[in-house]
Amino acid sequence: MEEPFDDDPLPPSKSLRKREAHGLQKLGEHLVGMRDKEFRTLPLPESLVEAILEARRLKSRAALARQYQYIGRLMREIDIEPLEQALTALTDRHNAHARLRK
Repeated sequence: MEEPFDDDPLPPSKSLRKREAHGLQKLGEHLVGMRDKEFRTLPLPESLVEAILEARRLKSRAALARQYQYIGRLMREIDIEPLEQALTALTDRHNAHARLRK
């Protein structure tokens, strides 16, 4: 009788997938709220840039909620690490400027 391999990776649970999706959606909401000058420096695909610009234009809460979900879906298709590094660099730059002003 053959034993199953213990090192076979299990697919992520539904809860984990939902947490990741909500996290990407929150990151998308942050991108929507960024200043245009900083936003344009980020490494984003054109489809995501267009979706974010559309979200900035929307006024209806329901439409905006749907757009945030769409942005989250688009973000699941890209490599998020370069974006997180760019956002960290922006935050570090802001913090350095804030320290200099004191």
